[in-house]
Amino acid sequence: MARLNLVLLLAVLASALYLVHTQYESRRLYVELEKVATQSRSLETDSERLQVERRAQATPLKVEKLARDRLQMRTATPAITQYVSYKNGAAAPAAQAKGAQHE
Repeated sequence: MARLNLVLLLAVLASALYLVHTQYESRRLYVELEKVATQSRSLETDSERLQVERRAQATPLKVEKLARDRLQMRTATPAITQYVSYKNGAAAPAAQAKGAQHE
């Protein structure tokens, strides 16, 4: 009888230790899950903020201002537009070149 009591006592102790370990591990994993969820929310907020900033930077007015300031570009107007026209002599070599390609 004493031997059976000792075996049962050891089984209860092992079971209790396993239960404590399982609860500890469960709490540790829960805390880790909460940290990751907080980090995920933070990254999501940063992503949304960056999307808004990117959209704000890509507005036509910003692009035009950037082109004017950094690239020294200006709006095309009839006063600064140059038109290129081919005369008969300039068009003839082009036509000959097209004819040579088809042969």
